[in-house]
Amino acid sequence: RKAKQVIFHKRLFIFAFANIVEIMITTVIFDLDGTLLDTLQDLADSVNFSLCAHNFPKRSLSEIRMFLGNGYKYLISHAVPENTSECKIAEALDTFKSYYQKHCLDTTEPYAGIREMLQNLKEKGIKMAIVSNKGNDAVKELAHRFFENLIPIAVGESAEVRRKPNPDTVWAAMQQLGSGKNESVYVGDSEVDFETAKNAGIPCISCSWGFRDETFLQEIGVTTIIHHPAELLTSL
Repeated sequence: RKAKQVIFHKRLFIFAFANIVEIMITTVIFDLDGTLLDTLQDLADSVNFSLCAHNFPKRSLSEIRMFLGNGYKYLISHAVPENTSECKIAEALDTFKSYYQKHCLDTTEPYAGIREMLQNLKEKGIKMAIVSNKGNDAVKELAHRFFENLIPIAVGESAEVRRKPNPDTVWAAMQQLGSGKNESVYVGDSEVDFETAKNAGIPCISCSWGFRDETFLQEIGVTTIIHHPAELLTSL
């Protein structure tokens, strides 16, 4: 009987150890806007420039904040008045893109503590990537400008991959990093990010400093929320 108990305990220990190994995090996939970078003002200025150019009423900063996270077309189609034709939406979208391309760095900066957090993760050997519903060219430009030598992979919206909350961009980043689902986690600030992580089959850590507040995140079912970048390492 004692021999059987020893064997049982050994098996239990091996099972527990295997589970511990399985959930060790080696890879962090980050959203960009509202998570790493405070892009709100530049995006809002670009939206309102486009709205004014096409004789539409401006939107407030808080309104534009809630339209963000689903890509450029979603942003503009919700910023224009209800029942605006697809043709007018397309024209406003082109104006927005053209203006934002020239003004995406006017006020955009990483949130306080972001660079220090990324440096800390890098020193601990954590692999990192950015995925975003922002246009692929803009994502790569911003990643290069603000996070060169910290985050090597950046994937944005393009014809090759479906945008979030589809998991394509996350999987593409993981493939480039050589990482699997059981060692990866997603960090974002919105309901889109929460759904993206779920669809990708990996855990999600949500930040409260971005485009959605903590109350909103809790209402949609988020269970892990951090309030400062320095808290990420502890959450991992």
